[in-house]
Amino acid sequence: MTKNILTSFLLIFLISSNSIAQEKSTNQIKQLVESYKNDIRGPYYRIKWFCEDGSIRDAKDPCPDDLEGIQHASFKQSALDLRKTNRLFFGEILAATKTNEFLDANHNYSRLKQYQIGEYLASIDNGWVLRKGQYYRGAKQSEDEEAWGKSFFEDVLKNDNFLKTNFYLIRQALKDIPHNGDTNIGQLMRSESKILAEEIPSFMDIRIKIHGNPQKTDIDLVKNYIQKNNSKLSLQEKKDLKNLIVTMEQFYAPLDFNKIDKEVASLNGNTMVVEEIKNFSTYYKSNKSSKKIVENSASILANIRGNILDFKSSKDRLKLLDISKQLENILLIETQNWQTESLAETIRKIEVLTCASLGSGLIEFWEYDRIEKNFKSALDNQNITILELNNLLNTSRSIVEWSASLIKANYNEDVINYTNFEPMAYGFIDDRVRNSIALSLGETVSKLGNFVAKVSQINNKVMSIDNQSAIRGLNPGYAFGELVVVDGDPNVIEVNTNKIYIFQNPPSDLKPVAGIMTVSEGNLVSHVQLLARNLGIPNAALSNENLLALKKFNGKKVFYAVSNKGNVILKPESDMNNEEEKLFEKVERSKNMIEVPVADIRLDVSKVINMREVEATDSGKLCGPKAANLGELKQLFPKQVVEGLIIPFGVFKSHMNLPMPNENKTYWEYLNNAFQQADAKKKNGASEEMVEKFLLTSLKKLHTSILNIDLDKAFVQDLKTNFQSAFKNDMGNVPVFLRSDTNMEDLKEFTGAGLNLTLFNIKDEDKILQGIKRVWASAYTERSFKWRQKYLLNPENVYPSILIIPSVDVDYSGVMITKGINAGAEEDLTVAFSRGAGGAVDGQSAETRLITKKENFLLAPARQADYIRLPNYGGTKKYYTSFNNEILNEDNIDKIREFATQVRKKIGAKSGNKNQVYDVEFGFKDDKLWLFQIRPFVENKQAKSSEYLNSITPKISSSTKVSINEKI
Repeated sequence: MTKNILTSFLLIFLISSNSIAQEKSTNQIKQLVESYKNDIRGPYYRIKWFCEDGSIRDAKDPCPDDLEGIQHASFKQSALDLRKTNRLFFGEILAATKTNEFLDANHNYSRLKQYQIGEYLASIDNGWVLRKGQYYRGAKQSEDEEAWGKSFFEDVLKNDNFLKTNFYLIRQALKDIPHNGDTNIGQLMRSESKILAEEIPSFMDIRIKIHGNPQKTDIDLVKNYIQKNNSKLSLQEKKDLKNLIVTMEQFYAPLDFNKIDKEVASLNGNTMVVEEIKNFSTYYKSNKSSKKIVENSASILANIRGNILDFKSSKDRLKLLDISKQLENILLIETQNWQTESLAETIRKIEVLTCASLGSGLIEFWEYDRIEKNFKSALDNQNITILELNNLLNTSRSIVEWSASLIKANYNEDVINYTNFEPMAYGFIDDRVRNSIALSLGETVSKLGNFVAKVSQINNKVMSIDNQSAIRGLNPGYAFGELVVVDGDPNVIEVNTNKIYIFQNPPSDLKPVAGIMTVSEGNLVSHVQLLARNLGIPNAALSNENLLALKKFNGKKVFYAVSNKGNVILKPESDMNNEEEKLFEKVERSKNMIEVPVADIRLDVSKVINMREVEATDSGKLCGPKAANLGELKQLFPKQVVEGLIIPFGVFKSHMNLPMPNENKTYWEYLNNAFQQADAKKKNGASEEMVEKFLLTSLKKLHTSILNIDLDKAFVQDLKTNFQSAFKNDMGNVPVFLRSDTNMEDLKEFTGAGLNLTLFNIKDEDKILQGIKRVWASAYTERSFKWRQKYLLNPENVYPSILIIPSVDVDYSGVMITKGINAGAEEDLTVAFSRGAGGAVDGQSAETRLITKKENFLLAPARQADYIRLPNYGGTKKYYTSFNNEILNEDNIDKIREFATQVRKKIGAKSGNKNQVYDVEFGFKDDKLWLFQIRPFVENKQAKSSEYLNSITPKISSSTKVSINEKI
């Protein structure tokens, strides 16, 4: 009996322990959040004494006289469990944490960032998880929180490397973590105005003004609103509006230079920085030129950042950063008062705000060095050509994008995590952008853009929204369909082939769509971008402000076009002219379809092949172009290409000829029968949607069956023998890549890039064998099927082969197109690189460069915080990076130029087409170049030569000159 009770007790304990250790689902977290909101103690349990010896005592039993202690709330068990299972920290009490645990460096500073997100949610949602708990007396002691904050900053600022690599993050933390009596007034002002607009709809216009174009005169707007609507407002509404006025007056209050002067006097470090701050203090007291104030404060911001390590005391560093924060606030106020009148002054303002972006951590020093000369060059001349003006505008737009994307790169992972269970968290990044120099910089660039559009005659016509100069075309084409505006995580959206999508950033595995626009374009040579270019899908970049303005058109039928010069049209169906309506009649009648060639396919070869035994002419016969081309590349570039094995089409086909379980037919017969039935349904009048649904259901079943197929024993043994021969070790001892390689890739008019599965760094023998089946099955996924359905007449004749190559744990990797894309000339190179393996191809925000014969131009820096490496034990390992150093060095760039020359020479000579453009995947390991793939670069010539697109492309001489002093 006792034994049974003990067994039952152990069972209950194990189940209980398992439930605690198991990660909570999104729904469970949502329920916890709601329960905390409605609990008078929120996530807290009871007030306790926490003594310096580690002991915890009840509220009425303080620490002994010989022990220091502090009093604050303890946490409910559910909140403590959530920390263990999901690494979620709600209702953080700073005084209760250790510096290193709160900084959370091993998890990319997630706990610190969560604290900031929590503070934001509390400000816009009446305390959030502390909705009632914020009134729980004694839960937090403000003096303890502030003392902890000061100690925290003085501790972390001792670390030179942390300050250098995470400058933006530490400045943002200063706004949220109490340490000198101040609070994040800017965030509070926006939060209070947002809440008021939700409660009083007629206040919305003032809220929009405060969010989008904040000025001191907004105080009068609120006061006048109260006076005008006094009889309609409740007592509480009047009280809330008056609180907003108090907050705004605090935000716009002049700096206390007496206090700043005292702090500066005690600083011990770089005398140039100290003197510059002193001079600014003197100037500011007697002068009110907004232009000069912005110029001087921007210079100080940059110099504080550049020289802060000269101040050895962490206390001095904290004082400097606090001064920097106050000066940034003054700059944000005064830049709204600096209204430019000429082209030269507008360019100067962009230059100054770019310097301020550097000083506030939004761009890095090496990035600033790349673009600073563009402004000086423009301002040194009396006249500027239309071409130079457009190039300057592109540079200016880029700085806005780099600034906004750095904010996103720092916080996006945690924001997306929170958004899953608290959708309001998504506004955090936008709030940070609005409280940064990026907002004013974007406004000034838009002003320049409007001027450039006027003199260049490149005008966007995108519905009726404001600030259209921020919109620019990336890829020509036209489309008609329902507009879908996605202001959130794009990866949770089920896309439709016939719709036009506007994303914050493109999903890495985008299924085919009619057209796309993105706030973050990813990079020019990602698989998504190349597929769009390949299929003539119109593709454009826009600002976050543009996306929000277009949300009201969500669900409307629209016409969308991007010209060859990059101007964009987006208009309602009702505004389409006859020519535009006829475009879609013509498309339906003359859709350009391709037949996958199968006449020369060799299905009789069912043995594993060494990659050295094939060349490019074997593509589509024995294997796909990846393996065939890499085999030839091994001959042409033996030192840059690894060894490899190929599982040819014939091995796949021999397995597809096996009986399919529960079907009375082979796998191959099942596949062909599915397409025959689909054709019959179509002939009998079934809609395209019904036919597609039938095929997707059939292919899903086939996909599942292939995953469970029994591999032929003779084939497995053949693979093991060849593995040992090629890689000089047994299967299971060498990590490898398994790359899908079908006969539908790299056709003359269709690239097929990235549609099927690549498996990274697999070492275990069983996982390699299962991986073979996974790669075969990937040809029948919904995404792969939908992309090829757009172009292929015989999609049932798609055969996958598999390329097996040993892993190279590259330091960084990427893609090169052997021409300029959207910038540069035919003989230039467009290169995009990310850290680690698999760089750039999946749409990461990569370091993108235009490399010419003698120079290289930064088109975009990397803004991907995480990356993967390939450890020798197999699988992948995630790392995080900062952005203070560029990825490609000068030696890499010289090797890229040299390698591109060899590619054009060797492959061009062999193919007989010296003008062919190539899409090259490669990487660097210890500065050695490793080549992974070369394929022809395919562009949609129909889109580029369309009569309609030519008709909407403006024609103006790029050499036309404009006076730099022209009114704007």
